[in-house]
Amino acid sequence: MTVMLAAHDVRKVFDRTEALRGASLSVEETEVVAVTGASGSGKSTLLMCLAGVLRPDAGRVEYAGRVLDELSERERTRVRRREFGVVLQFGQLVPELTALQNVVLAPVHVGRMPRADAERRARELLRQLGVEARADAFPHELSGGEAQRVAIARALVAGPRVIFADEPTGALDTVNGDRVLNALLTAARATYATVVLVTHDNRVAAHADREIVLVDGAVETAAATP
Repeated sequence: MTVMLAAHDVRKVFDRTEALRGASLSVEETEVVAVTGASGSGKSTLLMCLAGVLRPDAGRVEYAGRVLDELSERERTRVRRREFGVVLQFGQLVPELTALQNVVLAPVHVGRMPRADAERRARELLRQLGVEARADAFPHELSGGEAQRVAIARALVAGPRVIFADEPTGALDTVNGDRVLNALLTAARATYATVVLVTHDNRVAAHADREIVLVDGAVETAAATP
């Protein structure tokens, strides 16, 4: 298999606190990996380094054979916008836009995708995720589960090669959390996307191909899930 992402001895410090202290891992193409660990173990920091949002203070992050940290800020931004999709815990939809408008915003205004193509792709994703009927609803009119599924559609609409999800079910009850997680993984696998999923929930981690456990900013174990 082809290695899609790799971290080599990554270190990151915030206000003299070492969030990552030599974290190393690799993620293969199309693999679903769950990053777990206690609160404060560095999970979200590692995710943001892998996604090119944060630059490591030491070590390096590689994506598809390129060292992300050696790219210019413009090039890193281009990779994030065109090749990465991100799903956060609370969805973070733009409140003034409808569900459909939230999904098409980035591909149209950043990716320069023709609006008709973006809307067609967005509606198909919303249909696959079971929220097509909510396309014209505003975020405050959506349930938590519906909002997260719209956020998943937004992350997938441009056809990213890698999806980064930071506690995507953390704000949901068990039933809605399961629905959102299944929708995310089904959509990702349908497009052959690689997924890096941060979670504190063992039930969520069990859906991954492999679990990577962080302890105090370093990788302790990286094993296949049962």
